[in-house]
Amino acid sequence: MEGVGETGPHRVGRVRPKLDLDDGEVQACRKAATVIAEGVEAATTGLTTVSVERTLLRILGLNGADENGVPLANRLVDLVHAQGKLGRGIGFWVANALLQTGLDLKGIASTCAEGELDLCGLPEADQEAVRRRAREECEAAVAAVAAGAQERWARRERIGENPPPHRYVLTATGNVHEDVIHARAVADHGGDVIAVIRSTAQSLLDYVPDGPTTEGYGGTFATQANFRIMREALDEWAAQNGRYVRLSSFCSGLCMPEIAALGAIEGLDNMVNDALYGILYRDINMIRTLVDQRLSRRINGFFGVVINTGEDNYLRTADAQEAAPSVTASQFVNFELAGRCSLAPHQIAVGHAFEIPPDTPNGFLLELAQAQLTRELFPDSPVKYMPPTRHMNGNPFRTHACDTLFNLVTVGSGQGLQTLGAPTEGVFTPHIHDRVLALESVSYVETTARDFVDEIEFKPGGLVRRHAAATLKAARKMLEEIAEEGLLVAIEGGRFGDVPRRRGDGRGVEGVVKKEDRYLDPLSETLSRAPVAMG
Repeated sequence: MEGVGETGPHRVGRVRPKLDLDDGEVQACRKAATVIAEGVEAATTGLTTVSVERTLLRILGLNGADENGVPLANRLVDLVHAQGKLGRGIGFWVANALLQTGLDLKGIASTCAEGELDLCGLPEADQEAVRRRAREECEAAVAAVAAGAQERWARRERIGENPPPHRYVLTATGNVHEDVIHARAVADHGGDVIAVIRSTAQSLLDYVPDGPTTEGYGGTFATQANFRIMREALDEWAAQNGRYVRLSSFCSGLCMPEIAALGAIEGLDNMVNDALYGILYRDINMIRTLVDQRLSRRINGFFGVVINTGEDNYLRTADAQEAAPSVTASQFVNFELAGRCSLAPHQIAVGHAFEIPPDTPNGFLLELAQAQLTRELFPDSPVKYMPPTRHMNGNPFRTHACDTLFNLVTVGSGQGLQTLGAPTEGVFTPHIHDRVLALESVSYVETTARDFVDEIEFKPGGLVRRHAAATLKAARKMLEEIAEEGLLVAIEGGRFGDVPRRRGDGRGVEGVVKKEDRYLDPLSETLSRAPVAMG
C-alpha cells in the first residue's frame, strides 16, 4: 500500500531569488526549528486524546449517531474513557470485541451505546491475535480511502485545472445546499478552490455533527455528509465544464484529526490545519491540540491533501510590522513539524497575510518584501496568502482598492494559493456578486501584470531588501530563543499574536490520555509503514 502524492511535477508560482538573503541566517532558522520540533515531539509522545481515538473509528467507517444525536464514535470512546481504560487504545478494545462477539464495528458501537455490551468487560483474546485483527481492519480501511484518493488524483490530472496562483474563495451561508449554489457561481467565474467556512465556534465542539446541516451561523458545519454533498457538486461541475475545482475545509479545533479523516474519505483537496490557531484564539489546551495536530497532519500527508497553516491569524491581533518576525518564525516551525508528519513541501501552504495598515507610507513595498521573503524561504510550498481584513473600515471602495494591491503583490511575488478578498469584507458575509467582483479584480491584475514577477528586481540596500533581511534576522533571534526555552514556554509567554496560554489550562484538557505500555495504535502503524509516494 502506498500513500497518495502528487503525480508529475508540482506547480507553484515562479520563485526567483531577489532578496540576496543571508544563507547563514536561513540555515540557523531551520536548525532552531528542528530543535523546537523535537521539543514538541518530546512533550507529546506517550499521549493520546479522545479525538485521536475517535479518528481510528472514523477511518474504520464508523458513522451515525444515537437517538440523541451523539455520534457513535463519541459514545464508544467516551464509554472506555469513563472507565479509565483508553490508555490501551480504542483499537485494542474494538479488535478484541470483533474477535469475541462476531459483531461488526457499527453493531459493537450500537450495542455499547444501548448499554447491552461492556466493551472493556469482555474476556481478552490472545494479544497477538488482537493486534493482528486491528492491523488487518485498519490496513483494509486505509487502502480503500487511498484508492479513492488515487482515483481523484488521476481525474484531476485528466480534467486539468488552472495554473497557480489558485484562487481560493470562501463560502459561508450556513446551509450546505446554498453553499453548493455559491460554489457553482464561484467556479463559473474562475475560482479554483472552494473553501467552506465552518459554522462559528464549531472548533469548540468535541464531536462532529452527523448528517447534512442547514443552520450554521457564519459558516456551515464541517460534517462527512456536507463534505460529500459539496464534493459531488464540484465533481459534477468539473465534468460539465472540463476544469477541476478543489474543495477545502478546516480541520482545526477539538476534532482536528477526526475531520482530517472525514475529509480524506470524502475527497477534499485542502485543509486549514494548524494547532496554534486553536491554542491562541479558541483557548484549546495546547497539549491536546498538538497531539491532535500530529495525527491530522499524518492523515493529510498520506492522502495527498494540501494543508494551510495559520500564521495570518497573528496579524489579526498584533501589529503587522512588529509581528512579522513571529510570522516567519512560525512558518519555519510549522514547516518542520509538517515535514515530520510526512507532508511533502508542496503540501505545506504556510500562511501569510496582507495586513499592514493602508495609510502606512510605502506599505505596499513592505508587504511585497514580506511576501517575497516567504516565497524565497519556502520555494517549493504554495504559500496561503490572505487578503487585508483587519484594517478595513466598511468602505467597500477602499477595501476593493486594497484587495487590488494585494492581488498585485500576489502576482509580483509568485504566490501559490491566493485567498480572495471581497469588497464588503467586514460589513456582512459577502454575497455571490461580491465574490464575482473579487474574481474579476484578480483576473484583471493577473492579465495586465502577467510578467511583472519576471521584470522586477529589488535595489541593493533598498527598502524591500532591508525589510526582508531585518525580518529574517529577528525571526532567527526569536527561533533560537524558543529553541532554548521550548515552544510551550514561548506560547505561555505570548510570543505568538500577543496571546499567552497556559499548558495546564484550556478546553479539552480532560481529553488528554497517557498511553499505557500495551497501547495499540494500528492507524499510526499503518501510515508509518506506507510513506507518501511523491511521484
